[in-house]
Amino acid sequence: MLHTDNIELIDGILWIEDQVLDDRNMPGKTLGIRRLQSPMKSMYRLDKMFPDFVSVLKHKGRCYVDSLGRAFIYEKTRNAKLKYHKIRKQEKKDVATVLWVKDVPFPFTLKRPLQPEETWAGILYDRGLPWELYEITTTKKRDSWRKV
Repeated sequence: MLHTDNIELIDGILWIEDQVLDDRNMPGKTLGIRRLQSPMKSMYRLDKMFPDFVSVLKHKGRCYVDSLGRAFIYEKTRNAKLKYHKIRKQEKKDVATVLWVKDVPFPFTLKRPLQPEETWAGILYDRGLPWELYEITTTKKRDSWRKV
């Protein structure tokens, strides 16, 4: 997450608030590799990482940078329904858990095992169709909406 959208690219260096966000003169495919190799001293502090799109949706910010070093603004422009479904089945895999929920014909992937008391899944709907796993809860919550 970035705290401002005042970003400039000058001579291969991406500047933000007089600090270096990315040194594109360094070899490497990702932002992290280039930042580690850069001789620049005043590096912009990246203090939050969002591992998936739902994490960005839950965040209140609007300026971000991806792992390739591309800065972008994400504006939430429309609403998505959030409906809660009973978890029917879970399949524990090596590094994830596959969840099957009632009334959804395809599974969702969770990066952790479920706790025994977690029995409900909040699913975001896009244009009337199940889209993203938003949260796992212990009780059924009231259906609502989220800005996406």
